[in-house]
Amino acid sequence: MPEPEETSSPERHADPDRPAVRGPWSHAEVADFLAGSVIPMRMSVATDSGWPIVVSLWFVSDGPELLAATRPTSTLVRCLERRPRCGFEVAGDTPPYHGVRGRATVTLDRGAGAATLDRLLVRYLGGLDSPLAGTLRAAADDEVCLRLRPVALSTWDYRDRMAASLGSG
Repeated sequence: MPEPEETSSPERHADPDRPAVRGPWSHAEVADFLAGSVIPMRMSVATDSGWPIVVSLWFVSDGPELLAATRPTSTLVRCLERRPRCGFEVAGDTPPYHGVRGRATVTLDRGAGAATLDRLLVRYLGGLDSPLAGTLRAAADDEVCLRLRPVALSTWDYRDRMAASLGSG
């Protein structure tokens, strides 16, 4: 059964390199937040059964895209091969709450997996010399790069509102 079209969505006519942003942040603030956030991205996709799954992945901003890497045999890759789109969120788990969420189309780039993995290891582990980096790099030639191109973004920022409650106001 075909899915209904979102005819009233303002994101529909957005520039693909600058999707519509709803919420308090500008495009520049979104870019700065994503570049500076060294926390996993939560990504959701629909499975073959129709039920969504949510996975946490390391990510790095790359121009208008977010990049991640995973194994080619993962459930995530199988789902994206069937339907190359996702929901995602980058937000911390502790107050004061703020972050970015959105929808994106996803391209599976099998040739860029190893290079993307190295970028992720440097970003999250600080280099390529740790035992974990060595373990992950041992099979890096088989990694798949996930290229998320956001089509809609939403931001929230409760830092000012929560400041007094958290004792910083």
